[in-house]
Amino acid sequence: MPIPAPATAPLPISGVVITQNEGDRIGRCLDSMRGLCAELIVVDSGSTDDTVAVAAAHGARVVHQDWLGYAAQKTFANTLAVHDWLLLLDADEWLSPGTEPEIRALFANGRVETADAWLLTRRNWFLGHRLRGGEPMERLVRAGWRYLPSQVHERPDLEGKTVATLDADFEHDTSRSHAEHVAKLSKYAALWAQQRRDAGKRANAFDGPLHATAYLLKQYLLRGALLDGAPGWRFHKAQADYVLEKYRRLRAMS
Repeated sequence: MPIPAPATAPLPISGVVITQNEGDRIGRCLDSMRGLCAELIVVDSGSTDDTVAVAAAHGARVVHQDWLGYAAQKTFANTLAVHDWLLLLDADEWLSPGTEPEIRALFANGRVETADAWLLTRRNWFLGHRLRGGEPMERLVRAGWRYLPSQVHERPDLEGKTVATLDADFEHDTSRSHAEHVAKLSKYAALWAQQRRDAGKRANAFDGPLHATAYLLKQYLLRGALLDGAPGWRFHKAQADYVLEKYRRLRAMS
């Protein structure tokens, strides 16, 4: 059952999420935004589980859109918002405790208007373990937010935009299982390689090993991933394998 909405009035923010077969996670995502956002929008690309029903039960307006690719799907979803600001989360993400007050303070003192996008820090979870470090990402943005054409790892169109940092976090549950994580990364590798090939890029035999080694050194020497123990190693090993695979696929296409 969805939790009751808090008594505090929502802000002029549209919470926007894209989904497919996220019935077990979409409720947590929406509940983390319900007290903050004046509307919740879920764009579903054809779930075969109970995602649509769960999203509606948790207060979202659900719109169907056949899959357009990550960038185009998210850009389309953003066009449905009616408010001046958007809070963008994926179905496997949720706002951290303490983030709602930070966003409310941003609006209360008017500082929100000094930027077009605010960076929140994503904190990754892997199989029940919260990993060290975080990734700043543009998640509180003005209406009209668009992404550059891309099939995977979408990037926002930042031309003419002012970006600022908010001391606030959101959580990311990377995968339901290790096998799911590996399969998802393999899919991303195929999309990345095709996208790079279409852009006329090539790869040689050294690109994959060099980039994978650089990734591991960065995580373990600079970001302290060693302190995450076995769960951290499984996560970062899978990421390094993903780097190897995407360059291997691109080399094969070349």
